Amino acid sequence: MACRNALVEAEADMEKAMQILKEQSLYIVEKKKERSTSQGLIEAYVHPGGRIGAMVELNCETDFVARTDEFKELAHNLAMQIAAMNPVYISSEEVPEGTEIETQTACLLHQSYIRDPDLTIQDIVNETIAKVGENIKVSRFARFELGEA
Repeated sequence: MACRNALVEAEADMEKAMQILKEQSLYIVEKKKERSTSQGLIEAYVHPGGRIGAMVELNCETDFVARTDEFKELAHNLAMQIAAMNPVYISSEEVPEGTEIETQTACLLHQSYIRDPDLTIQDIVNETIAKVGENIKVSRFARFELGEA
């Protein structure tokens, strides 16, 4: 129904309708941003060869959403991103004051998504929030590489 309404509002201009839908999704994400996230799951990813692995705790509002395919796929993709890109922080808000870092590489949510460099990790989290209708937060993560302490 939202797609139909966006097309009507955009007077059948597909690109304009897509922009309207994107703005509506961002509005939904902003409304849900302050909601509590006490449910979720922990996802682990081990790169083929077993030399690199990552774990991520991803939280949402209800256990119902935590069991959906969209949420599980997001958790898996985040764990794979962490294994591949080795972020240090979840977001720039975590960076200690006075620390000089490159946020696009050191902060998970600011990194380019490995499967689509046109998107950031925050973009794919926001897309999933819009799909499932609940707030989603990355709580913590860990990355392991064989031979590193």
